[in-house]
Amino acid sequence: MPRADPGRELPLLEILADGRFYSGEQLGKLLGASRTAILKGLHSLGDLGLELQAVRGKGYRLLRPVELLRHDAIISRLNGHSRSLLNELEILPRIDSTNRYLLERSGTGLACFAEYQHAGRGRGGRRWQSPFASGICCSVRWQFDRVAHPLSGLSLAAGVWVVDALRAAGIREAGLKWPNDVLYGGAKLAGILVEAKGEMAGSCQIVIGVGLNIDMPPVMASGIEQPWTDLKRVTGRQPGRNRIAGLLLHHLLTGLSVYEEKGLPGFQARWETLDCTAGRQVQIQHASGSLVGTAQGIDERGAICLRCTDGFRHFHSGEVTLRIR
Repeated sequence: MPRADPGRELPLLEILADGRFYSGEQLGKLLGASRTAILKGLHSLGDLGLELQAVRGKGYRLLRPVELLRHDAIISRLNGHSRSLLNELEILPRIDSTNRYLLERSGTGLACFAEYQHAGRGRGGRRWQSPFASGICCSVRWQFDRVAHPLSGLSLAAGVWVVDALRAAGIREAGLKWPNDVLYGGAKLAGILVEAKGEMAGSCQIVIGVGLNIDMPPVMASGIEQPWTDLKRVTGRQPGRNRIAGLLLHHLLTGLSVYEEKGLPGFQARWETLDCTAGRQVQIQHASGSLVGTAQGIDERGAICLRCTDGFRHFHSGEVTLRIR
């Protein structure tokens, strides 16, 4: 199984990740590099959004220690079944988009994690903020040889898998907002983007991308236009990125294998137990305008059901916003 480790690409960060001070001389000896090369490397870390502290007589350190993703640590969270579903796992130091990367590949059971994603996208083409090693950016590629179930419900089922991974990690209060937002306390914790190519009636390749906030630097979060949170705020401690990444990969792989057989109906009841909008008044923005109604769950194809003044309405796309009272 091929593997790519960010430490090979960024050896300086590999040393500084623990948050301790290292002098320029120490770094030069450890890396076999000149002082000029070390200073250039330190500058490049700043370009990634990592805050460095320089203290005379002590050296350099990261103000926010980071846990780099490790191939073996992620794999250790899989069981025999999910390992059998995984054909390749890559960990890349930086990339434009993990979804785009896997869409250009071929095969099934491929997974890609990136420490830094500089052109990550959310639903509607919105930019997904993903500073270096402050969250989890991952994608899984899967091939359906025969599309037996509508793929319109895949992003909703993926939301269930993400929440189940979080709950396995002890995050009990995470929930879902149609169609693909993972919330905690009304704030966005993770987002999901599903992209596909191929014939809907035949072989179809899909990529599920997940962006999960772990420890978002406040300076980098200033551009986020909606309430958000991260696992450090939720738990009050620094969560293990490799543990979360492994649990997430396990649930995505096993979930996809079940979806292939059962489709969204296999996860619909579970989705509705996690629905943060159930029974609440919501406003949906759609192509013809907006509508207010009471959320009544989803149908078997993944459409949101609203009870409105003129009866029940189903919407397959749109932007749902909780109406604040």
